[in-house]
Amino acid sequence: MGECWQLRKTGLYDFHVQNGAKMVPFAGYAMPLSYGSVGQVGSHNHVRTSVGLFDVGHMVQSNFRGATAAAFLEWLTPSSLKSLSPYSSTLSVILNENGGIIDDTVITKHSDDAFYVVTNAGRRDRDLSWFRQKLDEWNSSERANDGKVEHEVLEDWGLVALQGPKAAEYLQKLTSSDLAKLTFGKSAYVTIGGFTLHVARGGYTGEDGFEISIPPSQTAEVAQLLSQSPVQLAGLGARDSLRLEAGMCLYGNDLDEDTSPVEAGLSWVIGKDRKESGDFIGAEGVRKHLKDGPPRRRVGLVIEEAPARHGAQIFAPSGKDVIGKVTSGIPSPTLNKNIAMGYVLSGWHKKGTEIEVDVRNKLRKAVVTPMPFIKPNYWRG
Repeated sequence: MGECWQLRKTGLYDFHVQNGAKMVPFAGYAMPLSYGSVGQVGSHNHVRTSVGLFDVGHMVQSNFRGATAAAFLEWLTPSSLKSLSPYSSTLSVILNENGGIIDDTVITKHSDDAFYVVTNAGRRDRDLSWFRQKLDEWNSSERANDGKVEHEVLEDWGLVALQGPKAAEYLQKLTSSDLAKLTFGKSAYVTIGGFTLHVARGGYTGEDGFEISIPPSQTAEVAQLLSQSPVQLAGLGARDSLRLEAGMCLYGNDLDEDTSPVEAGLSWVIGKDRKESGDFIGAEGVRKHLKDGPPRRRVGLVIEEAPARHGAQIFAPSGKDVIGKVTSGIPSPTLNKNIAMGYVLSGWHKKGTEIEVDVRNKLRKAVVTPMPFIKPNYWRG
């Protein structure tokens, strides 16, 4: 990588090292893979049965403000944001001109003129330059007549995810706010141990949990507060297996600029009114896939004998015709099966379809399986 390659650090770097983290490069950051003697499987199982804390401070946190902020973000994404109620979130996608996915993102509406947006660390430069370019276009056009849009990056802010079936019970002891009223996909400002923080109910594990945004000066103290027993610190290893069991995409593996949201099985993020109006960047490509059906589709797979990894080729049962490829794969700690997701040609995507996957130069039998692989545990009240 060369000597000038400098990994960025989140505000919790020292905290991780003090807690025995094995640090690895990820998306340009030094991030914890695991902690001490707790392996990836042990950590995964603890989050599924109890509660774990993840540092996700490498993610890019942004605020978009202005009278036309909702309209601007509805140009950048195909989601219906104007109809979203205050302090509600939606998964969305930022699309290029062809309808390919520049990034997936969670957008939280605070009010009609204020939105909090979280994007991926690995797409930081691409996203921020796209935002700048599109803001310049927007603000110099008639569309901004009712008010320009401003973009603020919350540099060095902390972001942690408290995840697992015991997350709410643990967090409730630190706040007087009634967390039972904070349902999945909602957020609020909550006072936790004397700090007033933005708390969103949700996460990347398929379990109940909270993503908590923290000003830079308070990040280490809040992490300390959120990591007492029974909470275990959890790293990237557990994060990857948890999200794959939950059927969630990892940008760069399962999503890229040559993949449309329709191919990716994310048509549900496209608002019904948006499908009809088509007034978003990349609409033509997306609407073509909606109308004619996409050429390929993201599917879940259960594979016999051995786990398939990113890049493994998928074949028709004859073993002659390549029909797709695996984008993520692991042995599932929860199910004790080898699970994967990948893309196959349309027609091969129906559940129960038998196919073959090349794992270490041997074809293994696999079955197309609905995702998520595990039943999600979200708190819906």
